[in-house]
Amino acid sequence: MDRNVYWHLPGFCYLKKYNLALIDLMQEYRSCFYEGYRVGSCYGTFPGAIWNGGRTVLGFSSKNDIERTFKEYNSRKVPVRFTWTNPLIGEKELNDTLCNLIMRLGDNGMNQALVNAPVLEEYLRKNYPSYKFISSTTKRILDPAVLQKELEKDYFMVVLDYDLNHDEAVLSSLEGVAERVEILVDEICFPNCPKRLEHYRDEGAKQLEFEIAPPFPCSNRQQSKSFEDCKKRPAFISKTELQSYIDRGFVNFKLVGRGLPPALVLDSYFYYLVKEDSRDFIKGRMQKKLEEEAAKAAKKSARR
Repeated sequence: MDRNVYWHLPGFCYLKKYNLALIDLMQEYRSCFYEGYRVGSCYGTFPGAIWNGGRTVLGFSSKNDIERTFKEYNSRKVPVRFTWTNPLIGEKELNDTLCNLIMRLGDNGMNQALVNAPVLEEYLRKNYPSYKFISSTTKRILDPAVLQKELEKDYFMVVLDYDLNHDEAVLSSLEGVAERVEILVDEICFPNCPKRLEHYRDEGAKQLEFEIAPPFPCSNRQQSKSFEDCKKRPAFISKTELQSYIDRGFVNFKLVGRGLPPALVLDSYFYYLVKEDSRDFIKGRMQKKLEEEAAKAAKKSARR
């Protein structure tokens, strides 16, 4: 392969131990992974950050936790990408202490932010200009003309709405700017969902109010999810189909996983990134690495 292909992985906090293990394995066993594949970023949020959108993530983040997470990813040359996509953010939320602390600690020219609400985007661009800003799929842009205008703006990348993944007319129109388009290849949510924007607003309200119940009333809600479910969705892009996208110039691909079972996420990592004849070996190395890290953590905790 003549060009690099960048994969954007979910849950830089929630799935951190898996992501870091994968990144290390990709360096250590380069030949076991598809040629030219790189981790382009790990996206998500720190728990309790009210600017977060898409999924509600409650909890607490200390300054030490935040600094350590930046160091762990950035030292491996992987950007941390914030999901600052809460559509309900207004002027009064711009001065949030935790979110601004996160932005200051990560302000090294390497990290990124997904954006949705114009008022927050304007604030971020003014106060943290060294970040790379990405237009989020949560904007739900389906009109090709609006999509073209979005790509004319000063965005590092624009994430394509997954319902357009197989729209030939749209894909053809994007070939000239394909390197700036990110494609979500394994979305598990219901296709063409009429309540998707409403769902994003509901998640945003829960994030602002530090509340997760009751769940959004979605008629397509699944209690149990698997990577096999992803494969059945119309938006799914198979490993075989993927090469045709790469040939057309698309080199940024996103994997789902925030709030999903780690087993599902790992299945997607092994499916897309690891050569088939190396899959069992990498799974074994992953398990060994996770066990070693757990033992180190337990030993460190015992010394306290």
